[in-house]
Amino acid sequence: MADNVIEVSGLSRDFNKLRAVDNVSFDVKEGEIFGFLGPNGAGKTTTINMLTTVLRPTSGSAKVCGHDISRDAVAVRRTIGLVPQEYTADEDLTGMENIRLTAALYNVPKGEAQKRADELLDLVQLNDAKNRQVETYSGGMRRRLELACGLINRPRVLFLDEPTLGLDVQTRAAVWEYIRLLKVQYRMTLFMTTHYLEEADHLCDRIAIIDHGRIVALDSPEVLKESLGGDIVELRVNGGPLDKLPEIFRGLSTVRDVKSVESGFRLKVVNGEETAPVILDVVRSQNLKVTRISISKPTLDEVYLERTGRSMREEEGNREDLFRRRITMRRAKS
Repeated sequence: MADNVIEVSGLSRDFNKLRAVDNVSFDVKEGEIFGFLGPNGAGKTTTINMLTTVLRPTSGSAKVCGHDISRDAVAVRRTIGLVPQEYTADEDLTGMENIRLTAALYNVPKGEAQKRADELLDLVQLNDAKNRQVETYSGGMRRRLELACGLINRPRVLFLDEPTLGLDVQTRAAVWEYIRLLKVQYRMTLFMTTHYLEEADHLCDRIAIIDHGRIVALDSPEVLKESLGGDIVELRVNGGPLDKLPEIFRGLSTVRDVKSVESGFRLKVVNGEETAPVILDVVRSQNLKVTRISISKPTLDEVYLERTGRSMREEEGNREDLFRRRITMRRAKS
């Protein structure tokens, strides 16, 4: 069994009367990509800030690479890298100058810093732009530069806070490839926060779903999806009172769970393709009409809906808009 690189026990953080992170406990294995999946305000960034020693916990404890985050913060910082959510590179400097500056902050000797900078710029495919000012970089180029800066000290653990937030689909996929490469080529442990379902599903070995500061589920994407226990059938019904339908649905041998949603129902069933016609017959037998029906295999969004009562996809667009507004406002002020 792989050793634990991060061990967290009962970690909490309060901001006045607000509890941002509420008694979370988990571990991260060496060499895995561990994901924190949740919406804006769930406690993801606060958790990263505690694990990277930016914030002190209100209670609980954690160790990173064997070092206590409260008692041995300096040692923790020597072993980690961080790619924050916001762009931090100096726009007036070139890409190369930014990496050298980061290396100096980590006390990497100049000769070694240049060697690592060349290697990292090649890794993130920025060699052709290394002598250009960062203000000329696209969003994807900036994110790749941030990734290179986070690797300059050759960390055992790399923290990625929403690494692809605000990027277009094509650039996001490219960053995913870099993240996978880090795991394979450098055998690095990666701790990433995200609110993108596809990102968590495709990249992470294990995922902790966090909501209102609490971990509500933790396992591999496959196990989390399998935990739903079957396909999902959603239908909208009209034509009269619907109060009798849930009990009738529950009497079907292939139906495992029934929940009422707006203007209809959400059913967890053993086999969606075979059960859907039976469901339609049941509705018609009550002189009601199905206006919409869909069948889906278990997804992380379904897992999130099951554990929190709301859809994760509803949060994605809101998060994107907020990030773009913040970037626009920051550039307007500069």
